[in-house]
Amino acid sequence: MRNLKRQILAGPYLLWMAGFVLLPVGMILYYALTTTGGQFTTFNITSITASVHLKALFLSLKLALFCTAICLALSYPLAMILNSRKGKGSSLVVFIFILPMWMNFMLRILAWKMLLSNNGVINSILGFLGLPALDVLNTPSAVVFCMVYDFLPFMILPIYNAMSRIEKDVVEAAKDLGAGSLTVFFKIILPLTMPGVISGIIMVFVPALTSFAISDLLGGGKVLLIGNVIEQAFMQEYNWNLGSGLSLVLMVFVIASMALMNSHGEEGGAGIC
Repeated sequence: MRNLKRQILAGPYLLWMAGFVLLPVGMILYYALTTTGGQFTTFNITSITASVHLKALFLSLKLALFCTAICLALSYPLAMILNSRKGKGSSLVVFIFILPMWMNFMLRILAWKMLLSNNGVINSILGFLGLPALDVLNTPSAVVFCMVYDFLPFMILPIYNAMSRIEKDVVEAAKDLGAGSLTVFFKIILPLTMPGVISGIIMVFVPALTSFAISDLLGGGKVLLIGNVIEQAFMQEYNWNLGSGLSLVLMVFVIASMALMNSHGEEGGAGIC
């Protein structure tokens, strides 16, 4: 009887998964492996080897890695500072970082487009101070900058949550046994926060790799990522087969990166002793 109730309660979730996960993935698989006439083909998948597609894919990987590395370099020290200041305004600082996420994603991108434009606020301030203007709009630097701004909270929160769960008694016991600050960090803090680091890396790398709106608005058509290629295949060329094939390849990259990071996270967690 209890199992029957659980199955009934799980019914809406199973319907949701079937309608919004399994069905879309099945459609992508179908279009990726067929032509417009419905015949089986692998051309849509192997088209990733075209020079323009490979260039867009490698650029996406490069910018996603840059974005993830910058977010990690900024988030880990900040999480350590916030964790050391528990009860002294740390909650307010975390709230400030989360606050921009409440604003529409497109509005944030458009706001940075206005700020980084040649006649924008930043260049106006630099000109008033007699400093040279910044010419970063429509460049990969502008795309990475906006990615870091948008995805930074996704790196900070899991790392901060992992650090906040570390008991002070563990750190104090290590110091009492003669461990120095570096030893405490590499032997205790870093291994215990590794699950949060892995989670943050995945939560930043995946959306950065698949992003197309940021490069479309801040790249000015000069920064072509694999997400832009897929978006153009669907929305401009109306070639759902090609778009699905490229999406399937990108999905493989995402799943492989997540599996790799999860495997390293499990190894790191197992080695805490």
